[in-house]
Amino acid sequence: MKKIALLLITLVGTLSMQAEDAYSYLTFETTDGTKISVPVSSLTISISGNTLTAGSQQFTLTNLSKMYFSTSDESVTTGVEAISNATLDEATEIYDLQGHKVSKAQMRKGVYILKTKDKTYKIAVK
Repeated sequence: MKKIALLLITLVGTLSMQAEDAYSYLTFETTDGTKISVPVSSLTISISGNTLTAGSQQFTLTNLSKMYFSTSDESVTTGVEAISNATLDEATEIYDLQGHKVSKAQMRKGVYILKTKDKTYKIAVK
């Protein structure tokens, strides 16, 4: 365990020096798929027992599946914009909230994900 911790600290220290100019965040992904991004500016990392502390975030080492540098805060979802007045005529694909592709004729009251050639929107059908 100590060898892994030492390797991890060395790797992060080396990569953070190279990544500081190109990447703004160090993102940690846990075994349940949760992503938590920590800004790399003034980042300090320490390991105590089975706990890794990065900035103000703490992680149990056994719950981490991967970590990587990224250009944006990946703990914030930005792929779908708020409910919009986009028209169905603009839609290239429509999905229900369970991820099933639906046609315009299949749509009932509810919220749908509407993809256009430019953006992705949430729409409410009333």
